[in-house]
Amino acid sequence: MKRWLAAGVCTLAIVAPTQAAEKVYRLKLAETWPTNFPVFGDAPRNMAAMAEKMSKGRLKITIDSKNKHKAPLGIFDMVRAGQYDMGHSASYYWKGKVPATLYFTTMPFGMTAPEQYSWFYYGGGMELMEKVYSKYNLLSFPGGNTGNQMGGWFQKEIKTLDDLKGLKMRIPGFAGEVLAKLGAKPTNIPAGELYTALERRTIDALEWVGPSLDLRMGFHKIAPFYYTGWHEPATELQFMINKRSWDRLPADLQEILRVAMRTAAYDMYVQSYHESGENLAKIENEYKNVQIKTFPEPVMSAMRKANEDLLAEKAAADPLAKEILDSQANYMKKVRRWTEISDKAYLNSIAQ
Repeated sequence: MKRWLAAGVCTLAIVAPTQAAEKVYRLKLAETWPTNFPVFGDAPRNMAAMAEKMSKGRLKITIDSKNKHKAPLGIFDMVRAGQYDMGHSASYYWKGKVPATLYFTTMPFGMTAPEQYSWFYYGGGMELMEKVYSKYNLLSFPGGNTGNQMGGWFQKEIKTLDDLKGLKMRIPGFAGEVLAKLGAKPTNIPAGELYTALERRTIDALEWVGPSLDLRMGFHKIAPFYYTGWHEPATELQFMINKRSWDRLPADLQEILRVAMRTAAYDMYVQSYHESGENLAKIENEYKNVQIKTFPEPVMSAMRKANEDLLAEKAAADPLAKEILDSQANYMKKVRRWTEISDKAYLNSIAQ
């Protein structure tokens, strides 16, 4: 016992001066999500834990949920101003402030998650995202993907285009603009208010994520029609960092943080896929009232046409939007061929 104590004291005496010389960098992160929100909230916590472990305690990140900072859709402004060093949210929430941020979350009828990750890291997406965010003293990194999202929960079945007229629906991003063009009334509501809004008929429909998170939210209790997706085939969240906070970090801690963010983002994608598989089985086995449907072909065609028209308008009005949209379209055209003869062909062949 004395030998163990002596060794411990001796070790501490040797290590202490080195530890004292190692500066600890503390960052504050604000997230859009409520406290202990599953999957989405797991991503920044996993990232922070990895960064602290890999840096041997030199990098510590504390996380404030929306319950504390009270501004779930104010992350952009708080991080830009330096009130927080980092944020975890979704880029398309800022389209009202900086329109070009819209394109880095997901686009209707766009790339799947593997395609989009390839575009970010190997097809020029990261460089374009930096081009947009750097003007606002910010850096943005992929922050976790949900995969293909469901098209939403509806109180009434959508049979024709007329059923979209006047429909009040929580749906953010470019998809909201598409539905607005078809006569719907899109709105954006924070996660914590969604159930109440749908239950009280403040809205007629909503999309959130998919089985990974929707089952926990209880939407199946108040809306029987659950539609498959078209609008968010690869919803990528974001880690946002104040550029001054980033520049204050030593190069090795920047790299550790970069690796932690990338790993946590991928882990969220895997976790979301797992949870969706588990929860879809529960929905189909335990909640027989839920009817899983696909939008009728005329409705899908109209949404696709509205999407194409809006994309053309955005590109014509803004050279930066055109640069981003052209990059995405060209990359998807190239990589989609591989998706078709790999995953799609495989699934089609085994279904015969």
